[in-house]
Parts: sequence; C-alpha cells; structure tokens
Amino acid sequence: MKLLLLVVMVLVFACKSGPSDSQLQTEIATTLSTTHPGITGTVKDKVVTLTGTCPDEACKTASENAAKNVKGVKSVVNNIVVQAPEPMATQPEISSDNALQTSVNSLLSAYKTVNATVQDGVVTLTGEIKRSQLTPLMQSVQELKPKKVENKLVIK
Repeated sequence: MKLLLLVVMVLVFACKSGPSDSQLQTEIATTLSTTHPGITGTVKDKVVTLTGTCPDEACKTASENAAKNVKGVKSVVNNIVVQAPEPMATQPEISSDNALQTSVNSLLSAYKTVNATVQDGVVTLTGEIKRSQLTPLMQSVQELKPKKVENKLVIK
C-alpha cells in the first residue's frame, strides 16, 4: 500500500511539474515562427524571454500573448523592440507664382520703396529699405513659402 501511495505521489508531482524548459523552448519556437517571424523566445525555469523586433505594438503584444498561451509557461519577459516608423518624406509646400506674386504685392503695400518679382517660386526683392524694416519684411516673405528669397535691397 505504501509503495502504491509513493508511485501515485511521484506521478502527481511529475504531472504538476509540466513540460521541461527544452520542451517549452521547442513549442515557443514553433508558435512564434509561424505567426511572428523575427521574434525568438528563450526559456529558463519556465519563464520565457522574448527578443526581436516588431513593426508595431500590436505585434509585440500578440507575440507575448502567444508565448503566455503555451501550456507550462509561468511568465513572459517581453524584450521585443518596436521599430520606429520611417519618417515620411514630405516636399516643402511651395506657393505657385501667381498666388505668391499676389501675396508679395499685398505684403509690400506697407513698404513703399521695395519691389518684388516672382519667377519659378523665387522672390527677388529690390529697392531700398530701412535696417529696422528688413528683418520683419524677410520673415513675412518667408512665411509665404517661396522656394527662395533673393535679397537685393539697399539698406538706408
């Protein structure tokens, strides 16, 4: 009777211990390779450590959940890095010549001695201006978003 009880206790203990780290490692590798390529998991003492890169947080979370759902895993340490998105290349906004010329002309109504021409998005300023007026004028013209401002003004 004691022998039978000992055998039952050993079996119960063996069943409670669950799969070994190497068995978990194999199952984790199989699970991640099919659904989350680029992510790897290592197992030690039934704790899975995930590494690799994901394109977004959803991938990172899904990889962690996949590892947690493997029977016998105690916990998961998620060291997955989410890649930063590529910056979108944006062209600077450039006003058309007609719209730009109209805007520049309106702006220059406050500067009676300054003239401007617009060609291919380039504003060329000519005439005379007071030193104190130069910076505000240049800032205002730049806000119109020309390709370039050529300053040919004479400072009085």
